[in-house]
Amino acid sequence: MRVILAEDSTLLREGLVRLLAEEGHEVLAAVGDGEALIEAVAAQEPDVVVVDVRMPPTHTDEGLRAALEIRRHRPHVKVLVLSQYVEKKYATELMSGNVDGVGYLLKDRVAQVGDFLDALERVGAGGAAFDPEVVRQLLARTSHADPLARLTGREREVLELMAQGLTNASVAQALHVSQSAVEKHVNALFDKLALSHTAGYSRRVLAVLRYLGS
Repeated sequence: MRVILAEDSTLLREGLVRLLAEEGHEVLAAVGDGEALIEAVAAQEPDVVVVDVRMPPTHTDEGLRAALEIRRHRPHVKVLVLSQYVEKKYATELMSGNVDGVGYLLKDRVAQVGDFLDALERVGAGGAAFDPEVVRQLLARTSHADPLARLTGREREVLELMAQGLTNASVAQALHVSQSAVEKHVNALFDKLALSHTAGYSRRVLAVLRYLGS
């Protein structure tokens, strides 16, 4: 794949460049701020961008806002966020549109290099890759009026795994239940959330995150 990196830590940025090159990917550019990322994407048209959330000049949300701009103007460019933080507002916005080719991983939770590379390949192929902790934080609601409160514990587990991009078969394997049981939970939770059932795991993530952003 043709990749552009946006990471303000020089050490990590150079490490990622070497890792991706060793895996056969072409790193078109490696930049240290959101503005440079947008310029590099416009100039080089990568397949995927890997972007941190907090970068210069304010070290708040520049990277994620740049990712949103890229998705708005170049929806064919895939985006993998790699950060230490879950920026809920912009993360929800990023994932409330078409989530084909979108991922969000937490640096501290990427236990193996292979996990990162697998997520990158998955996003690059048009799939979704969300860290479970990102999903949990976005699913966290405290309002008594929240329809999520109507879900059973098992339905919530299924929803969280779906929001990570898992298929019914993968959810069944993770929860050690049958696929037919998962399908029943899926149908039940979509009914409770008043969400239409659509095929394709990324569309299911989209439906969940659209609900969260409503």
